Amino acid sequence: MERPVIEFHLDRRSGVPTYLQIVQQVKQAVRLGRLQPGDQLPKVKDVVAKLVINPNTVLKAYRELDIEGIVEGRRGQGTFISATLPSPSLENHEAVQKALMKWVESARRGGLDEEAISALFATALRAAFFEEAA
Repeated sequence: MERPVIEFHLDRRSGVPTYLQIVQQVKQAVRLGRLQPGDQLPKVKDVVAKLVINPNTVLKAYRELDIEGIVEGRRGQGTFISATLPSPSLENHEAVQKALMKWVESARRGGLDEEAISALFATALRAAFFEEAA
């Protein structure tokens, strides 16, 4: 069996609805070029089995992505990426990712767990964009 192009992961403590987590993960993968037009998303039944969620949740996520023009459903075949999303130049992507990984490793050595790191990062991200908009 072929490995799916994307594997979804849920953070049940995040407070973000499951379907939105799936939508966000697809958008992120498209934005970063990990999913390209023509790539197939995992079949609903496979996502349901892996994540142990209701099929309607996956259908809602895929429908949302379809409404936004990011995917298209093909009867009897599945759901496919149909568009790209605008993204900043990725020429610095690797360097930025390495710096971020160093930061995460430093935070872990400092005793922070995944939840604390995520909260700290989210706070910093909001502050950066809030200050930028002001």
